[in-house]
Amino acid sequence: MKNVVLLGCTGSIGASTLKVAGDLPDRVRLLGLAAGNNVELLLEQTRQHRPEAISISDPEKARTLRDALGTSTEVYAGPEGLLRLATLPAADIVLVAIVGTAGLHPALAAIRAGKDIAVASKEILVMAGEIVMREAEKNGVRVLAVDSEHSAIFQCLDGKPAASVRRLWLTASGGPFRTTPKAEFASITVERALKHPSWVMGRKITIDSATLFNKGLEMIEARWLFGLDIGRVGVIVHPQSVVHSMVEFVDGSILAQLSTPDMCLPIQYALTYPDRVPSERVQTRLPQIGSLTFEEPDPERFPALNLARHAAQVGGTLPAVFNAANEIAVDIFCNRQIRFDQIPDVVAQVMRQHTPQPHPTLDQILAADAWAREAALRHRAP
Repeated sequence: MKNVVLLGCTGSIGASTLKVAGDLPDRVRLLGLAAGNNVELLLEQTRQHRPEAISISDPEKARTLRDALGTSTEVYAGPEGLLRLATLPAADIVLVAIVGTAGLHPALAAIRAGKDIAVASKEILVMAGEIVMREAEKNGVRVLAVDSEHSAIFQCLDGKPAASVRRLWLTASGGPFRTTPKAEFASITVERALKHPSWVMGRKITIDSATLFNKGLEMIEARWLFGLDIGRVGVIVHPQSVVHSMVEFVDGSILAQLSTPDMCLPIQYALTYPDRVPSERVQTRLPQIGSLTFEEPDPERFPALNLARHAAQVGGTLPAVFNAANEIAVDIFCNRQIRFDQIPDVVAQVMRQHTPQPHPTLDQILAADAWAREAALRHRAP
C-alpha cells in the first residue's frame, strides 16, 4: 500500500490519479488532496476517498469545507496548506500536479521530509532541476516521472547507466498545426489552437502542444531527470501518439514504450513503482492502429525547440525565464493580445534581455521568474 498525497486533485492529472486509486484500492491510498478553487469537486472527492487531510487555495472556501466535513478530515488553506500536505508523516509519495510555480516549494518540502515525489508539473524541474535533483540525492528519495514521455524513458532505461545512452527521443504528436504552412500561423485563432488531435488537456498545455513549447519544457525536464546533457535529448514527431518516447543506446539499439494514449498508465506506474500491477484500463490493439510514422520537427515553424535547447545549454536562471515568458505569452495570446505566431517571438525577446545567473538559489530563480513575467507582459497589445 502506498500512501499518496495528490497536489492538484481537480485538474486532468488529478482526475486520472483518482481513477488509478479507484482501480487499486489495495495498492493506493489517497492520504491528502489539494485543490485550487473548485470547492464542490474537492468536497465530492473527499467524501469518496476519505483522505486524512485536504487543502484549498482560498481560506474562505476552507471554512466552507470544514463546515461540511466536520472533524472527519483536516482542512488546510493557501501555500501553507500545500506544505502541510506535502510533509504529512504517513505519506510515502507526493504527486505534484499543480500548474505553474506553486508546486515548487511543496515539492522541495516533500523531498526534505524524505518523501518520494512524482512530477506532473513541468515547472518544478525546468525552473529548479539542479536544486531538486541535488536535494533528492541528498535526502535519498526518488523523483519519478508522470509525464507519459518521461515515464516511457524511465521504463526503457530500467536502471541502465547514463553512459550507455546515445540519445533520448521525446515523441511529439506535432499538435494541430503539424502540416499547417508557416504563412498561416498569424491567422490561427485561440479556438483552433485549443483543438488537440490526441489528448484532452488544460488550456495552457494544449497551446504549448500547438507551439511545441511543451516538448521544449520536456527536453529540459529530461536533462535533469535522467542526468544527461541537453545535446543527447532530441524530439521526433510521431502523429499517432502510441510510441510515448524512446531511448537510443550506444550500441545502436532503440527501446520504445508503446500504448494507446491514457495518462492513467504513467500515473499508475509512478505510484506502484517498482511493481507492475494489473489493470484493464489501457488496451492497445496494434492491428487497429495499423502503422506508426515518424518525422523531423520543423524548427522554422516551431522555434520553441531551439529556444529550449539554448536555455538548457546556458542553464542557470535562463530555463526559468524561458518557462515564465512562455506562460505569459500563452496567456496574452488566449486573451487575444498577441497573435499565435508571436508566442515564440515574445519568449525569444525576453530571453535575450535576461542576464543569466549560474547555479542560482531558489530566491534567484523565483526573482528571474517574476522578472520574466513582467517583461513578457510588456509585449501585449493594448
